[in-house]
Amino acid sequence: MKKITKYQDKKVLILGLAKSGFAVANVLLELGAQITVNDAGDLSQDAKAQTLAEKGVTIIDGHHPVELFDQGFDYLLKNPGIPYTNVMVEKATELGVPIMTEPEVAFEVSEAPFVAITGSNGKTTTTMLTTEILNKTLTKGTAYSVGNIGVPIAEIAQKATLDDVLVAEMSSFQLLGVTTFKPYVAAIVDVYPTHLDYHETFANYLNAKLQITKNQDASDYFVVNFDQPEILAQEKFATKAQIKSFSEKDSQADYFLTQNSLAAQDGPIMPISDVKLPGEHNLQNALVASAIGKIFGATNETITQVLSTFSGAKHRLQYVKTLNGRKIYNDSKSTNIEAATVAINAFKDPEVLIAGGLDRGFNFDPLVEPFKNHVKAMVLYGETKQLLADAAEKAGITEVEIVDTLEEAVPIAYDLTASGDILLFSPACASWDQFKTFEERGDRFLEYINELVEE
Repeated sequence: MKKITKYQDKKVLILGLAKSGFAVANVLLELGAQITVNDAGDLSQDAKAQTLAEKGVTIIDGHHPVELFDQGFDYLLKNPGIPYTNVMVEKATELGVPIMTEPEVAFEVSEAPFVAITGSNGKTTTTMLTTEILNKTLTKGTAYSVGNIGVPIAEIAQKATLDDVLVAEMSSFQLLGVTTFKPYVAAIVDVYPTHLDYHETFANYLNAKLQITKNQDASDYFVVNFDQPEILAQEKFATKAQIKSFSEKDSQADYFLTQNSLAAQDGPIMPISDVKLPGEHNLQNALVASAIGKIFGATNETITQVLSTFSGAKHRLQYVKTLNGRKIYNDSKSTNIEAATVAINAFKDPEVLIAGGLDRGFNFDPLVEPFKNHVKAMVLYGETKQLLADAAEKAGITEVEIVDTLEEAVPIAYDLTASGDILLFSPACASWDQFKTFEERGDRFLEYINELVEE
């Protein structure tokens, strides 16, 4: 870790503890900062908060007192999920206190170069594929999956060396808080309207994504989607990096699909039939990971070895098991309509779908066509169950069961399947009506599946 002096004796207010707040607090303490943590939740029983308090960190929980700023903070470092409309963030803005997120500090102290991957869908799988490819390519060091994937970047940045690579999944929330962040390779998998409850407009959302390349120069690389021409034009305008493009349908791109293979301009990489992950969207993820791997010198043999064996990230269209002829998939990461559409379209066999969750005020009409083409029965739960039932009715699905909880939904959905069917959990909604995170929701789904009995 670089021992920078920027934060020596500086007062830093960390807004929102969580995993990333804890990791970056430890980094800043090593750098000599004076830390205060403020969280709206009750931290009295929080082990992380207690550990920090023992190190001299001031913990203020249960509310957001704006009078804290009377102490004269030099920086506000906020949890990425906290909106800029939060009273503490607004006060910092009013006072001209610089606002950061954890990736910025992690970048400043990391000796390892960064690969930064963002997008509306597919970024987690792409991050994991890229990490696997790099770990079979690097002659020294280790590639680490970090960031929005669940491992705080600051935690790994403390120990990473020049020989290592940090492969960071970056959310739009994280990218809003970067100022000097400069990855060696940046990639935007795709961009669709989502998180507009946070960003308000699609333009704001896209601009947040473009932060990933704003500090890159001609020695860096930017991997972009050739199939989104309007966004591609803005990406080209925003970057000074060398562009590498990928496409599912156009052989003019640097990396593309033919009828039978993943290919580059210098020839085929591997047969499509050997890619283990299901669904066309995962071919897009595979192209991005291949492009990044090639920048680091990956061979076709290495890429093939990874793509032919990798079976999916947990909670991201994760293959769980085959039970009595039914293939079961956990897609708890499907927190929006776009992600659910991708999952539902991924299979050719009949599907029984479990969906539902937090009501964000959307209707589910965009799912009518995927329902009609792929889903034979549905079990719906949570705040959005009736809204999803309305979309199912429009799709002509007659087998629709409505329940209150995911626990009730799983055995009912299984009873609706037959041998050869897909049992798919792809909620199309955030988890917060009944679960703290999509990971918790997915773990509960796996528990309920394991309670089913093999005949």
